[in-house]
Parts: sequence; C-alpha cells; structure tokens
Amino acid sequence: MTIVHPAPSSAPALIARSAQSTVASLFLQQVRRFPSRPAVQTQTMTLSYGALADRARRLAAILEQRGIGPGDRIAILSENRAEYLETYLAAAMTGAILACQNWRLSTSELTHCLTLVEPSLVLVSERHAGKLAEIDGSAGKALVLGDAYEAALNRSAPSDLPALEALDPEAPLLILYTSGTTGLPKGAVISHRAQIVRNMVTRAEFSIDAADSFVAWSPMYHMGAGDNSIGTLMAGGKVIVVDGFDQGHLAEVVREEPIGWLLLMPGMVGGFAAEIEARKVTAKGIKVCGVMADLVPPAEIARITRLLDAPYANTFGATETGCPPCSSSLIPVGVAPTSLSKEQSVFCEVRLVDAEGREAADGAPGELAMRGPTLFSGYWRNEATNLSDFRAGWFHMGDVFVRNPDGSLDFVDRVKYLIKSGGENIYPAEIERVILADPRVIDAAVVRRADAKWGEVPIAFVAKRDESLAESDLYARCRAELAGYKQPKGIHFIAMDDFPRSASGKIQRHELEKRLPAVND
Repeated sequence: MTIVHPAPSSAPALIARSAQSTVASLFLQQVRRFPSRPAVQTQTMTLSYGALADRARRLAAILEQRGIGPGDRIAILSENRAEYLETYLAAAMTGAILACQNWRLSTSELTHCLTLVEPSLVLVSERHAGKLAEIDGSAGKALVLGDAYEAALNRSAPSDLPALEALDPEAPLLILYTSGTTGLPKGAVISHRAQIVRNMVTRAEFSIDAADSFVAWSPMYHMGAGDNSIGTLMAGGKVIVVDGFDQGHLAEVVREEPIGWLLLMPGMVGGFAAEIEARKVTAKGIKVCGVMADLVPPAEIARITRLLDAPYANTFGATETGCPPCSSSLIPVGVAPTSLSKEQSVFCEVRLVDAEGREAADGAPGELAMRGPTLFSGYWRNEATNLSDFRAGWFHMGDVFVRNPDGSLDFVDRVKYLIKSGGENIYPAEIERVILADPRVIDAAVVRRADAKWGEVPIAFVAKRDESLAESDLYARCRAELAGYKQPKGIHFIAMDDFPRSASGKIQRHELEKRLPAVND
C-alpha cells in the first residue's frame, strides 16, 4: 500500500520527514541544478532535464485528471523508448505504481499480469497495441504512445505535484514481474527507498560517476535497465535509449560516450566482442561491463574486458534484491577467471541456511537469505509466497551458495532445480563450469533426464566455437574434475542460437528438457 503522510507538526515528525527523499524529489533536484543538461537520448532526439521534467509533469497531470493517485496502478506495455522514462517519473511524482509489462509474454500470461494489478490506465506503444486489444477490458484503459500520447501531453498543463511532498519512501514505485521454473509471473514491488539505495550501492561499489551515461538497451520492464535508468536520472547523468540489442549501434555508442555500467547479457558477449573488433572501436570510457559471469565462458570474459578496457561485474543479485547480496567483486581486464567466488556487499546482511533454517557450515551448501535496504517490498497480492520467502525476517532467495574460509561465496545453483541421481543431489552449474572452462566451448547448459536406474541423470547441451571439439574431450575433462555421479550421461552439441533464453539472457533449462526425447530418438 502506498504511504502518504499528513503534514508533520511535532518536532520528531519534522525531523523524520527531513530524512526522507523519493525518486521524483531527487530527480527534480537535478532538474533544478542542470535544466539544460541532456537527460535522455535516442537515435532521433535528445531531451534536456528541463524538457523531460516538463513532459513527465504533463503526464502526471493526465494521471491526476483521471483520478489516479497514490497507490493506484498504471501499466506500460512498450519497447524501449523515451516515453518509458517519462512514465517512470510521472508515477514517481504522483505516488502511482507502475507495472512494467513484458511484451514477450503470450496473451494469456499478459492477461494474468494485468489482472493481478488492475491498472487504471495502460500506456501501450503502437507496436504492441494489437496484443493489448486481445485482452478483455483493456481497450478502454489504453493510451497509445505516439500521436495520441503527444496530443494528450499538449492539452495538459504541467502538474503542481500535490501528492509529492507527503509521499513516503516506502511507497511502491514499480511492479516488476519475476518467474521461477514453473508457474505464472509474480509481481515484485519495488519502493522508492529500494530504488534510491540500489542507485547508491551501484555507484559506490562500481565507482560510477554522476555524469556517466547509461545505455538502456535491455528491456525496460526488467531490473537491469529499470534500476539503472532511474538511478542515472536521480544522479544527473544521461540515459541513452536503444530499442533492443543492436550491437552495431551499441558499438558506436561505446566509441562516443562515457558509460558507467555497460550491461552485456550471457549469449551476447561474444557477438559484441566481434562487432567491437570489426569496427576497430576504442571505448571512450567504461567503468564496468557485463552481468552474470557464472553463465559466460571465461575466455569470453577475458576478451570483452580487453576490448572495452573495463572489468567484468562478478555479481549475484535479483529483481527482488537489486545488485546485492553479492555485488562487490570485479574480474580484472584480460583475465579468464578460474574462480567466480563472489564478495558480499557491505550494504546488506547474508546468511546461508539449510532446509531447517540452520546456519550452514563453511564449505556446505546453503540457501542464501538476505536483508538490507535494497530489498523489495514483497510480491503483489501474494501473501502465501511472502510468508514463505520472508521467513524469520530474512528474504530467502532460492539460490544455493557455499561460503569459503575467506568469506567469499560460490554460487552452486537454484534450490528448485536439482538433479537427484541415486540419492545424490547434483547442481547443474557444477558441471557447466567444467565444460565452460574449455576455450572451444561458447556456452553450455546441463539438464536432468529421467533414468530407470538412477532416477535422474545429467545431460549437457553444448555450443562449440571449434569444430574439432569432440564429446570425448568433454567427457575426459569432466572425469578429471568431477565426482563419478556428477558425470554427464549425454552431451549434445547444438547451435548457440538454439539455446532457449529468457529476456534477461538466462538459459531456460525446462525448455531444453523438452528437447530430450527428440535428441534421444
């Protein structure tokens, strides 16, 4: 529920209110300081901070005219474009909650996501208006980005933002959808407080300057582009909006712009490195690059960091947590890591626990539980999951780690994806790391296959860069580095593009499992 305070009158209330900022109030400070500074850039136009604020306040007035205020939900279904940032800000200014819709979803999944939040208004791009029209009751709530949107802004005077001063930082700002291995998406509620602290943590741990640009190419309905775009606008930097992974355009942006954190998803690193080499690009200046180091071949990490002259982010976070709990380690330029041990962020608390909630001993796997100010505010209208995941006042991530004697943390795998073979638990990432260490491998994923004798056995899907690589080479590597019961019982070579991936680049193991019968035939 959105929290709006009455005007404080007592000294303690006045003191408490003085310690509270929101996303919109911090953005408006940058508008006051740098009204002419570029805030948003696309391939066709640039908006200054003053112009962006004017458009966001006009959109805020449209929301207010429709009776939308603190706690009300609006939704957006759109590719990356400047209006997405205006919608973030208008929601922050009015206390509305913006539910960011994944346009890759099927109509039935999208219907679930919209029904869950019951938006009073849906902003939709022309590209995706047809999909929205298929959902009952949505047409009357739609405002189409483009001519209709511009006409509405032109008719509206900028809002005076009557709700802003009383808005509490714990008020929800965004709903971002997350999903596990099965089931319908859940709506993770992100507050103003969480967005503000996530921005501070990222800048502190990656040494990102206020004036550094951020390239929003990954979908704005996800944390990567969402957190960093909002954070950049709160800090006075420029958001460069790109409609998807256009690696040619991104290469030229890298040549021309000082960038704080350049997101590069698994499966895209090698292709982007080739693009940089082909264009002979020298980066103007990048503080850090990459995400999800565990899912990227070490040789590719070394290659891209040399080309960009920037370290690789060896982090582990989530939509629910932001970059923490593990956001303090970087892989140096030119290094093909042999270990991906992670450093805990100093801005959160971490426990590793067993199934009974007891602390796991060093060296023993345990589920990571976290608490800290970057944490989300629970799942929208999902009390059962909130009670399950926020046990004992800690958020349980569903990810298994091992704590090393030096305090670093090694990711093992998801709790919910286990291969149980002959009574032993096998985590796919244990096998994948061994396979990915071969420089002839581009990417790999291990899944489970039913087995009459052992119950389940591991099967590896591998994309190779060198045609000389044979199954026998990988079997030998696994025999040398893994216990017998962890040996893959099948290795299938597939094309890199044949790996099914989520929007954030993660390989979808359950989709690979569906291919096993065809592979076995």
